[in-house]
Amino acid sequence: MPAAYVYLLRCRDGSLYCGWTTDPAERAATHNAGKGAAYTRSRRPVRLVYCERHKDRSAALRREYAIKQLTRAEKLALIRCGRGARPTPRRRAARTPTPD
Repeated sequence: MPAAYVYLLRCRDGSLYCGWTTDPAERAATHNAGKGAAYTRSRRPVRLVYCERHKDRSAALRREYAIKQLTRAEKLALIRCGRGARPTPRRRAARTPTPD
């Protein structure tokens, strides 16, 4: 089973795009060719700014979801710090029942 990668691209407009792939360099080239995600098509060129390796697709998809839950500031911190610092998604406050 091939390794899978989660990556972040910085788009021309400064926005960030998160995805997963088995070949990060090739996937970034695909995005830049306009054949990647619809989101990046109008924001080219994109630059690969972060990548982390996972043992399989399932692990990469879980991590992709976790990264997508982060705020922009947390994603930027992840890019700055590399994989060593893995910010966790914000937890939503538990809803407390309202009195009747």
